[in-house]
Amino acid sequence: MDLLALADFNLVARHGGFGRAARAAGRPKATLSRRVAELEAALDLRLFERGARALKLTEEGRALFERAGRLLSELEETAAAIASGGERPRGRLRISAPLLFSQTAMGKIAAGFALKYPEVRLEISTEDRSVDMIEEGFDLVIRVDPDPDDSLVGRPFLRDRLVAVASPHLARPGGDDTAPAVVRSAGDRLAWNVKTPAGRATIAIEPVLALSSLIMIRDAVRAGVGAGRLPVSLVSHDLADGSLVHWGDIERGDIALWTLYPSRRLLSARVSAFLDYLKAAFPMGTPDELAAHIGK
Repeated sequence: MDLLALADFNLVARHGGFGRAARAAGRPKATLSRRVAELEAALDLRLFERGARALKLTEEGRALFERAGRLLSELEETAAAIASGGERPRGRLRISAPLLFSQTAMGKIAAGFALKYPEVRLEISTEDRSVDMIEEGFDLVIRVDPDPDDSLVGRPFLRDRLVAVASPHLARPGGDDTAPAVVRSAGDRLAWNVKTPAGRATIAIEPVLALSSLIMIRDAVRAGVGAGRLPVSLVSHDLADGSLVHWGDIERGDIALWTLYPSRRLLSARVSAFLDYLKAAFPMGTPDELAAHIGK
């Protein structure tokens, strides 16, 4: 494939027309039109729908634009880095991170990274859903206990665990009694299996609030409305100062946060730099290190 023709196609697609692309690049409109036509002929695909007044990407053209744009950008950044005598982290870095980690720690991490690497344009999107890294243009994703994916590689950088906690004014139930509880959804199970210094136990619960955010659950538990099942990092300071009490560790409640990136893509300097920065922020990967980022 002719990379120059591909770059011209990307230029036209980005500006939405041959005329606008020609003016932006200072290139003849006829040259851009010819180069795109040659690319279409080489691929045996129509990349644009050419109307009287508008130019619109076809489905195939849109797919090529989404993928080629990122590849061309990486090539340009690599060439610039080599020309400058070393591959310094630079360029756009798009990261998808889960909601809780973003709310509690990512702000500080992003700020510190931006100060250390001012040539990197860091963009962080917060979502708990499974994103398509290639289709949606992410360089790196952070996920909690991700499902295996042959197209991605990565490593855990932080571990946490779920605990049952409550206000000290809320009595822990015994026997067949139930405890009021704040849960994530109305369909949550009605009993928690926990591990305590005295052994394993089951805590029967009666949901009184269903809240989708773990921070909301923590705040409701702090207010004394019911017990909650939360990451220990999120309530570490509350447990330390006695404003919440520990009812036990949730069985099979271990959590791992992973960084993931496409297996077929070479790691750019900016991705490697961010991975190293996370490693420095959480050298042991413990809940206490995350709790230190969260603060009170």
